Amino acid sequence: MALGTNGYLLRDDKLEEILPQLTYLRFNISAADPKRYSQIMGCKEECFSKVYKTIKECVRIKKEKKLSVTIGLQMVLLPRFSDQLIPLAKLGKELGVDYTVIKHCSDDEKGRLGVDYEKYFDLVDILKEAESYSDDEYLVKAKWSKILSQGKRRYIQCYGPAFIMQLSGSGLVAPCGMLFNNRYNKFHIGNIAEKSFKEIWQSKKYWNVIKLLSSQKFDARTMCGSLCLQHKVNEHLWDIKQNNVAAEESLPIMPAHINFI
Repeated sequence: MALGTNGYLLRDDKLEEILPQLTYLRFNISAADPKRYSQIMGCKEECFSKVYKTIKECVRIKKEKKLSVTIGLQMVLLPRFSDQLIPLAKLGKELGVDYTVIKHCSDDEKGRLGVDYEKYFDLVDILKEAESYSDDEYLVKAKWSKILSQGKRRYIQCYGPAFIMQLSGSGLVAPCGMLFNNRYNKFHIGNIAEKSFKEIWQSKKYWNVIKLLSSQKFDARTMCGSLCLQHKVNEHLWDIKQNNVAAEESLPIMPAHINFI
């Protein structure tokens, strides 16, 4: 089990119960000081202090109880947030987390967030500087393949949801978060508040949606937002489908959190 959170609603008095149950715990935190945190996250400045203390407490409990849970920070990077790259890399080391990951921002299929993907190229040097704060116990990593992709796909059909399905906070089961909106209800498979995931997975609707996404009726280049959660899975599966690469029968090094992948 894993958890991604902004950390604000996590109760510190429950952390000793929560952390042993998790494979990883990732905090979405895109700034390293209260003022910028407030501006970027859209909340009051004092929220930063609460989240900071919660992260620090998680690290303390992990070390004290020798837990295997991986604790990390995540920054969803827009070019105008670049002033926080180095401070956040330093903050992660200060807090003692295992990693800080820097991700691109996914715009929707209509580009309503106005993300200028060309401007990411201006941040290469500062991103490399942020990564330089890595050491044997702490990793700072930019998701280069997405950050420098210009928000474009090279695959057409979508094969990823059969391997990574997403659920909304309301219990809605859909191929990905970009399709949660009701205008995409033809892709909505079910709701775990009404049926078990096993029932939904075994349903005719599940297979109808999966087959639609992998058919000629679907074009991920024009019908999706930019670079979704399943993007790297889709790239690899597309290459296998197009006979550009062979499927690996074994891995020389087993990646962490293989159950999540």
